[in-house]
Amino acid sequence: MRICDEIENRLRAAFSPEMLQVEDDSESHRGHGGWREGGETHFNVLIRAPQFAEMSRVARHRAVHAALGADLVGRIHALALDIRG
Repeated sequence: MRICDEIENRLRAAFSPEMLQVEDDSESHRGHGGWREGGETHFNVLIRAPQFAEMSRVARHRAVHAALGADLVGRIHALALDIRG
């Protein structure tokens, strides 16, 4: 399974978001640190879920990282998050 799909599946399962977009932005980082052939190294995630409304910015990021799990986060070089309730 592609990393992009894993990210989407785990976030949907954890938060049942109203909106979720996961974009593989790896190609725009070609030649930079962490990039590898085949991509799936750099991701942009936009997620909207009611659970985030009362959380601080740091708590939102921690919740997303926890939902993704250390195994998945460890395979990603960069993860840009746009998280709102």
